[in-house]
Amino acid sequence: MPIIKSAKKRVRIASKAAARNRRTKRTLKTALKAFSAKASNDTKSQAQSAIDKAAKKGVIHKNKAARLQKRAAAQAKAAGVKPGKAAAKKATPAKKPAAKKPAAKKAPAKKK
Repeated sequence: MPIIKSAKKRVRIASKAAARNRRTKRTLKTALKAFSAKASNDTKSQAQSAIDKAAKKGVIHKNKAARLQKRAAAQAKAAGVKPGKAAAKKATPAKKPAAKKPAAKKAPAKKK
């Protein structure tokens, strides 16, 4: 166990980061297994999202992320999953734009 205060802090920070990385890796593995078990647009998008997040956080290397996405795309193509935004997006009710308030008019600055 470290004695120095800064070393103690580094131990705490490292343990938090390790837990965060484990969680990200577990999410990635779960998403990839779900996609390989049942290939669909939904599982494909979840797998690709998990891959992107893991690469962005530095849990996996960017080239490994690219390789995993390429394999997932090939697997989806082999399974006959049609790529498309309409199937991937869920139908959400359209939101109405908020009514804008009229801008308060300022009096022009007076010249001295």
